Amino acid sequence: MFRREGNRETRLLAAQGDLGAGAHDQVALLMMLIDDADPDVAMTALSTVQRLPLEPLRAFLARADVPAEIREYFAAMGITPADVAAPDASVPLTGDEDDDDENEEQGEAKEGAKAESKLLAGLPIKKKIKLASKGTREQRAQLIRDPNKLVAGAVLSSPKLTDAEVESFAKMANVAEEVLRVIGNNRTWLKNYGVALGLVKNPKTPPAISMQLLQRVNERDMKMLAVDRNVPESLRLAARKYMVKGLK
Repeated sequence: MFRREGNRETRLLAAQGDLGAGAHDQVALLMMLIDDADPDVAMTALSTVQRLPLEPLRAFLARADVPAEIREYFAAMGITPADVAAPDASVPLTGDEDDDDENEEQGEAKEGAKAESKLLAGLPIKKKIKLASKGTREQRAQLIRDPNKLVAGAVLSSPKLTDAEVESFAKMANVAEEVLRVIGNNRTWLKNYGVALGLVKNPKTPPAISMQLLQRVNERDMKMLAVDRNVPESLRLAARKYMVKGLK
């Protein structure tokens, strides 16, 4: 009935987790709405799923009354049911409750980031492309590393992309060479010295681009490049030649 009769307002409400349905129905609706034809509905549903606390979600998946389809959906994202364990009634005796709370929050944040990473990795290509264009900064930071060129290309074409993001991409050693080539051929982005330097120092940047940009590097960074063993030897030698010319 929801697929057939749910209007956009109702779908958005469900995507936000505010429909008031039971847990099983709400999770099933979110699974369905992530593939909604309306990108706003789809991204809202994805965002809601990403905010689900990992351990409570795993505990929910461990319940005997959860349908197999829901378990399989989250298993594809690397989220598995929690193991059944006896409740821990122990109380901390150290008196460092605040530190424990802070460590717990940090741990939950890391687990949440891992869950989001798995969730994005499991999405279909069309959904990744939509998020690459209209999603959050954090989502673009992950999707720029996607092995599919169309996804990474959508990130670089996003109207929400900032110069700071491009600079961070230029420094990444785990992006495809094609990403660095696109950045290196964009005159607007290269006006940012941080972008140009990031490309020069990135060992995955095509040599033709890094060599061309080397002449823009300032004296201090040129000295560092001349001894940087993380860059190709040809680039180190070229940096030393520039330094020698500067001394003459």
